Amino acid sequence: MTGVSFFPTAPMNPMRSKLTVLAPVALLALVALLALVVADAGAQQLPPVRPLGAVVAVSKEGLGAVSAARQLPNGKVLVNDINERKLMLFDADLSAFTVIADSTAATGNAYSSRAAGLIPYSGDSTLFVDPQSLSMMLIDPAGKMGRVMSVPRPQEANQLIGGPNGTPGFDGQGRLVYRAAPNFRPTFVNGQIKLPEMPDSAVIVRVDLATRKLDTLATVKISKQKINMSQDENGRMTVTTMLNPLQQVDDWALLSDGRVAVLRARDYHVEYVTPDGKVTTTPKLPFDWQRLNDSSKTAFLDSSKVVMEKMRTEATARMGASPSGAGGPVTVGGPGGAGGGMPAGGAMVFSMRMDGEAPARAGAPAQGGQQQISIPPLNFVQPSELPDYMPPFQAGAARGDADGNLWVRTSKNVNGGPVYDVINAKGELIDRVQLPAFRFLAGFGAGGWVYMGVSDGKAVRLEKAKVR
Repeated sequence: MTGVSFFPTAPMNPMRSKLTVLAPVALLALVALLALVVADAGAQQLPPVRPLGAVVAVSKEGLGAVSAARQLPNGKVLVNDINERKLMLFDADLSAFTVIADSTAATGNAYSSRAAGLIPYSGDSTLFVDPQSLSMMLIDPAGKMGRVMSVPRPQEANQLIGGPNGTPGFDGQGRLVYRAAPNFRPTFVNGQIKLPEMPDSAVIVRVDLATRKLDTLATVKISKQKINMSQDENGRMTVTTMLNPLQQVDDWALLSDGRVAVLRARDYHVEYVTPDGKVTTTPKLPFDWQRLNDSSKTAFLDSSKVVMEKMRTEATARMGASPSGAGGPVTVGGPGGAGGGMPAGGAMVFSMRMDGEAPARAGAPAQGGQQQISIPPLNFVQPSELPDYMPPFQAGAARGDADGNLWVRTSKNVNGGPVYDVINAKGELIDRVQLPAFRFLAGFGAGGWVYMGVSDGKAVRLEKAKVR
C-alpha cells in the first residue's frame, strides 16, 4: 500500500493524501487549543471592583495613627496609637473612649517610649506587647490590665508589633504565630564592624507559651536592601543603604480558623498551613498584571524618592537636628496607620551615620562622647533593577478577617483608594473591595465590620464601615 486516502474513488495524489490524513489531527489540536483558551479565560476573569460599604461611625477624638483596631465581643474597639503612644478603648459608635495606657502617669499604665503591639488573645482578652520591657500585659474586655507575661523570645520582641512583618496572633491551640526576625547579626573583626549579606527570606513560627517550644511553619521571601557599613579609627560609623522600593516579596496572615495563609508573589497563589502542619496549595489567582517599561520604572522611582525624602525630612525634624547635625535615635516604619504615603515597596531603612569615640575593645560599645546620628540623602537602585511587572502586593498586605477570609491589599489603586482582593476559605477570589481614598485597613469585627484610619489634615480619625 502506497498511501491511505479517505476518498478511494479519487485519483491518488501523494501530497493530498498526506494533507487529508493530517487534517483530522490538526482539527483535534485546534479544538483542544480553543478549549484551553476558553478555560483559561474563565479562570482569569476578575470580580468587578466594588466600593466598601458605607461608613457608619467616625471618631471625634483625633489620633496620631491607627496601627491596629480590635472589635471586642461587646462591640467596643481597642485601638493602638503608636505615634501618640496611647492604647484606647472606644465605644461601639466611636463617640466615647477611655485611655487605657499612655506615655504619661495619668492612667497608671505606661505605654513605653517605643512602638508596642496589640494581639487578640484567648476569648475576649487581648495582649498588649511592650518590646521595651519585654512583657505582654493582659487586657480584659472592660479595658483593665491584669497579669503580665514575658515575651517568649526576648530577641524577637519587636516582631510582635505587626506592620510590614505581618500581624501576629494565636491559633486555636493557644500558640503564638508571628514572623521571626531574619538572621542578620554584625560581627567584630579587628575592632571593625562587619555586616553579613542581608537575608532575603524569613520564617513564620509558632510558640507554645507554656513550654516555649518553637515550630517553623513556612519560609517567606522578604525585602532585601544593599547595606554597607564602615568605621574609621575614631569610631565614627557610617551605614548606607541602597533602596529598592519595588521588590517581589511574600506575605502571610493568620486566619480565624487557625490556619496560616502564606501568600506567594511570584505567581500569586496561597499556601494554607493547618494547625497540624498539613500544607495545601491553591491554583494561581487571577490578577491584572501590569507590565513596567523603562519610563514607568523611572517614574515610579521618582515618585518614591519624593515620598521617602519627605519621610527623611520629617524624621530629621523629630531628631531635632539638621541632616548633618546630632540628635537622638530615630525609628522609621513602613506604611502609616492613616493610609501612609509609603510607595508599594514595603519597609524602608534609612542611611545614617553614627559618631562616637572608638570602643575600648572589639565588640564593646563606645564609651563617652556624644553619639551622633545623621540621615544623609537616600540612595536608590537603577530603574533596570526593578521588576518587569508590578508585584501584586507588598509586605504587610495580608490580613485575616473575622469570617475566615483573607484580605490582600493589592498594588491596584483607584483615585487614591486601595483595592483589596478577598479570598475565601477555599482559596477562591470572591470579591475585590475598594476602600475610600487614603484609608488604611486597621482591623475587622464579627458581623462584617471594617475599621480604618484616615487623616483629615489635622489628625487621624478612626472609621467604622460595613463590608457591604
